[in-house]
Amino acid sequence: MTQKPMTKTQLVAALAESTESDKKSAGEFLDALSEIITKEVTAGGAVTIPNVGKVFCRDRPERMVRNPATGEQMKKEADRAVKVTIAKALKDSVNA
Repeated sequence: MTQKPMTKTQLVAALAESTESDKKSAGEFLDALSEIITKEVTAGGAVTIPNVGKVFCRDRPERMVRNPATGEQMKKEADRAVKVTIAKALKDSVNA
């Protein structure tokens, strides 16, 4: 039974209600949080959000990949990937 993901508007409304503030302040807070996480992860750091998880960037080495359309092997340059590790508290609450 899948649900649609919460939209930004719904998240801002829920955040405003939870903190008993207005939607404008909640929206600004959410935008600032997103900007801080982006800036920190881009710089190679990590951000831990208590009871939710950790967002970080990992370097991936150069490797051989296969084009699924043609089957051709090609070399993919080294790059970086954003990873998220989910906190144990969140896993436990979902499986409870």
